[in-house]
Amino acid sequence: MAGEAQTATGYIQHHLQNMVFGKLPAGYTRADGTVLSESTWTMAHSSQEAADMGFWAVHLDTLGWSIGLGLLFCFLFARAAKKASSDVPRGFQSFVELVTEFVDKLVKETFPHRNTMVAPMALTIFVWVFLMNLMDLVPVDWLPMAAAKISGNDHLFFKVVPTTDPNATLGMALAVFALMIFFSLREKGAIGFIKELTLHPFHTGKWYFDLLLIPFNFLLEAVSLIAKPISLGLRLFGNLYAGEMIFILIAIVFGVGVLGFIGAGLMHMGWAIFHVLVITLQAFVFMVLTTVYMAMAHHRDEEHEHDQ
Repeated sequence: MAGEAQTATGYIQHHLQNMVFGKLPAGYTRADGTVLSESTWTMAHSSQEAADMGFWAVHLDTLGWSIGLGLLFCFLFARAAKKASSDVPRGFQSFVELVTEFVDKLVKETFPHRNTMVAPMALTIFVWVFLMNLMDLVPVDWLPMAAAKISGNDHLFFKVVPTTDPNATLGMALAVFALMIFFSLREKGAIGFIKELTLHPFHTGKWYFDLLLIPFNFLLEAVSLIAKPISLGLRLFGNLYAGEMIFILIAIVFGVGVLGFIGAGLMHMGWAIFHVLVITLQAFVFMVLTTVYMAMAHHRDEEHEHDQ
C-alpha cells in the first residue's frame, strides 16, 4: 500500500511540475547524483532542481503553449476577417461574428469611455484565456506521453495547460495592472492620480482634516489597488489548477482494475462536461474584470476634476 501511495504521489507530482529551463550553480548535486563542475544552464530533472534554479528559470511548456495558442487565435480570427462579407455568415465565420458582437456589446455596457483599444483587448483576453483553459479537457496523459516519446525522455516534465501555472496568470494580471496605472495617469494626470490615492475614501473638504487622513486613505487605496491584479491572477490559476488536479486524480483510478476503469471513465466524462462551464466562465470573468478595471482607470471623479 505504501508503494502504491508513493507511486500515486509521484504521478501527481510529475504532472504538476513544469518543464523548467534554468541555471544551476557550480558544485550542485543533481537528481541523478552527478556534481556540476561549473554553473550550467540546463533542464530541471526534478522539482527540487526547478526550485533551486530560482527566479530566472523559464517554464518552457507554459511559454510554448500560451504563445502557440495565441498565434492560433490570431490566425483563425484573421482568416475569418479576410473572408468576411455582407452575405449571411456560415460555420466558423458565424461563430467569430457571434463572439465579437457579444464582447463588443459587453464592453459598451461596462466601459462608458472612449478608447479603441479596450474592446479588441477584451476579445483577445476572452478567446486566448478560453483556449488556454480548453487544454484542460485533453486527457492528462496524452500530450505528456507523446512529448516523452518524441524526446526519448520517459521522465520529461510537460504541462499543457498554461493557466495552471501562476506565472502565466499573474503575468497577464500584472500586464492589466500596468495598463491600469498607465491609463490612470493619462486620464487623471499625476496630481489627479495621487489625489485618488490619498483623498479617498475619507474626505472632509477641510485641508487640515484631510492631511491627517492621507496615511489611512493611502493605505486603504494602495491595498485595494495591489489586490486587483493578485486576485485576478490567482482566481484564474486556482480554478484551473483545481480542475486539473481532479482530472489527474481521476486518471489514477483508471489503473484500478476493470471497475475502476469504467468508473473513472464515467467520472472523467461528467467532470469534463461540467468543466466546460468552468473554463468558459473563468475566461469570461477575467475579461469582464479587466474591462471594469480599465473603466475605473478612465473614471474621473467630479470632485477631483473640480479640485484640479
